Amino acid sequence: MKDVLNRLINHETISSEEAKQVIVNISNDMYNQSQIACFLSVYMMRSITIEELQGFRDALLELCIPINLSDYNTIDIVGTGGDGKNTFNISTLSSFITAGAGVHVSKHGNYGVSSTSGSSNVMESLGVKFSNNEDFLKLCLDKAGICILHAPLFHPAMKNVAPIRKELGVKTFFNMLGPMVNPSFPKNQMLGVYNLELLRLYSFMYQNTDKNYNIVYALDGYDEISLTGKAKIVSNQSEIIFSPEDLGVSQIKQEAIFGGNSVKEAANIFVNIISGKGTEAQSNVVCANAGLAIATTKQISHKEGFEMAKESLFSGKAKASLDKLIELSQ
Repeated sequence: MKDVLNRLINHETISSEEAKQVIVNISNDMYNQSQIACFLSVYMMRSITIEELQGFRDALLELCIPINLSDYNTIDIVGTGGDGKNTFNISTLSSFITAGAGVHVSKHGNYGVSSTSGSSNVMESLGVKFSNNEDFLKLCLDKAGICILHAPLFHPAMKNVAPIRKELGVKTFFNMLGPMVNPSFPKNQMLGVYNLELLRLYSFMYQNTDKNYNIVYALDGYDEISLTGKAKIVSNQSEIIFSPEDLGVSQIKQEAIFGGNSVKEAANIFVNIISGKGTEAQSNVVCANAGLAIATTKQISHKEGFEMAKESLFSGKAKASLDKLIELSQ
């Protein structure tokens, strides 16, 4: 590790193979906490290369506990986090709305690191059980249309990094990796990223896969369609600048999608929105994101997906999906 750190501190880059080996070595307890913290810190001060990111991703996918959900043609709706905006759990809400619209979702998530409440914090507080048992996850998909893949249960390689990330409390390159290492290898993905540089890296990496995908970056810094302004959306078919008017909705203010100051507040906001009692701004944001996810999987227009998302939310189908998942967890 000393050699790698010296090179990185001297502004050199490492190869894909070297990057992969570092993650493998971390998982094998070959480095101490200070070395791991230093390694993470380097990437907070300089850009990551495509080769480095690919190496990190390949290591985590190789070391993960894989789960075979290929019969379900699932989608994962996930943001990198790390945008520092502390919104409510938009991608998790969008996941249930998508499931309520009849599209299977394999939601990869974790506890919040740089935000107040991550996907797993809210799910856990609502009584959802985390499991890596394939039969249970398939049962969830059959009955609720969605299963929750809590990252630590599938990525044992991360056990040495998790406490350091928590102590640092800021975004690291593992935020960049989260969306790319879903252990069920879904064929469809809707991904949110926190800056244009990462959008470029993701676009490059995803164009060499056989996935249906949409990668989203809101131009004012959100890792999702925020409706607070325009967003850049890159898919396997096109690259567009999206604006709220495209869905016939109004632009909103940033405070309209604030996520609260605690897990309890975040969970209350979550239940309120999924019960169809959110503000117009909150409902439009989750439906705009779910709509794009539905469109990604069904290969329809975003506007059509948005209408299906609204139907799922306001008919109670999204809430029924959540209730069923909680019931299966008992």
